[in-house]
Parts: sequence; C-alpha cells; structure tokens
Amino acid sequence: MYRAIAKNKRNTFFIILFFLVIVGALGWLASAIYGDATIVVVTVVIASAYALFQYFTADRQALAMSGAVEVQSKADHPRLWRTVENLSIATGTPMPKVYVVSDPAPNAFATGRDPEHAVVAATTGLLEIMDDAELEGVMAHELGHVRNYDIRLSMIVFGLVVAIGFISDMFLRMAFFGRNNNNGNPVVMVVGLVAMLIAPLVASLVQLAVSRQREYLADATGAMTTRHPDALASALEKLEAYGRPMKRQNSSMAHLWIADPLKPGALSRLFATHPPIADRVKRLEQMGGSF
Repeated sequence: MYRAIAKNKRNTFFIILFFLVIVGALGWLASAIYGDATIVVVTVVIASAYALFQYFTADRQALAMSGAVEVQSKADHPRLWRTVENLSIATGTPMPKVYVVSDPAPNAFATGRDPEHAVVAATTGLLEIMDDAELEGVMAHELGHVRNYDIRLSMIVFGLVVAIGFISDMFLRMAFFGRNNNNGNPVVMVVGLVAMLIAPLVASLVQLAVSRQREYLADATGAMTTRHPDALASALEKLEAYGRPMKRQNSSMAHLWIADPLKPGALSRLFATHPPIADRVKRLEQMGGSF
C-alpha cells in the first residue's frame, strides 16, 4: 500500500513534467511562428497557474457540476454516513465530507486535494440498489482513491489537459486570424499547426490511461480494506447491469466516478475513462481466491 502511494506521488511529478513539456513545446512552436520567444515563458506560466488554480478549486467545481448536496449529519443518510465513518476509522483516514447526488443512475466519486480535504459522494440510485456489503465495497474503493492520492493526481492532470486544450485553441485562432502568421517559416507553421491539433488529443489519451490504471489500484485498495473483494465485484456487476447515463453529464469529471457516467460512443473503449467492468471483476475474483 505504502509503495503504491509513493509510486503515485512519483507518477504525479513525472506526469506534470510531461504535460509541462507539451505546453512548453506548444509555446516554442508558437514563438517560432511569430518570432517572439516570450511566448514560451508566458505559455508555461499560464498553464502552471491554471493547474495550481485547479488544485485548490476542482473539488468545489466537481460538486457543483454533479449537483451534490452535503450530508450534514448521520441522521440525514445514516447508512452511507455509518459506512464511510467505519471505513475511515478502520483505515486511520480522516473522515471525509459526505455528499449525496440526487440521480437514479448508480454511481459514486471522490475528490479533494489530499486525505485532509477529501470528499466522497454517492448517488441516490447507488444507495437504492446496493446492499450493505456492496455499499461498503464501493465506498472503500472511493476511500482508496483518497488514500492513494489519486484525487490529487486527477485534479492536476485535468487542469493541465484543459490548459493544453485552451492554449492550442488560442494559438490556432492566432495562426488563422492573426496578422503576423505569414512572416514565419511556412514549414514550421505547418508543423506547429499540426502539433497544436494533436496535442490536446495526446494529453487526453494520457489522462484516460492514468485514470484507468488508478481505477484498478483503487479496486485493489478497497478489496484489501474490506477483505471482501467479492462484495466490490458484485457491486461493479450491478453498476454494469443497472448503469445509465447521469442526468447531469460532464465529460470533464467523468474520470472521477466509479463507473463511466457518460453515454457510450463508437470509440468508447479507446476514450473510456474506466477499464471494462468485466476486467475489474476478474481481477477482484482472483484477489478473492488469495484471501
């Protein structure tokens, strides 16, 4: 467990570095097109500032976008509160704030920048279909994201992906509509335009790959916490059987949920924020055989 947390912190550094390299490369291409080296510095500073802003505000954004309402006391949702409280005590994790999303689609998510500033949320649809053991498995999975610092990684990566998309779009508009776009080397300009089109796609694919790997780890962490991987496997199978698109869909926070909240598309597997539930269930069943 501790090795996984340490590895995640190292991965956070390298992933941030990777995204900053992409941002810097975009800035360099723009500076080559426009002949102004200060564009590189300005681009990196803007992207870093945006990532820092996301670090402190993304949790509130996620709660607002999902329509989550805070559970103020155990009396409001005693089963959910008791489950999260017991898991927090068992794992020595600070009790996160608990929220409920009024939505028939069964789902749950965790967010926040660290265990001391964490939030877990579940939909009313999830609470209706899960028995106690399955609910415990789902919330142990979400607390696994908290304990593994996945919530921090997800927020920073999300911020940098959005920054790359914004910067690419801005440079493309400048290239097509700016007055100075004919002064540079045409070869550099063509390469730059292609790179600016591809960069957001590459950044999004990296984000999705990271998200899928963290789901596997959170499943394993949750199973180790409860010592009952079959309960989480059963919960995942219910999520697949009863799953439906969320009423308030937002692709920017899709990676936070335990199951994909969006409508599947033609390229759903490539651009999925989550690994296939069948693969996750298979891994949990293998873990169950080892207990």
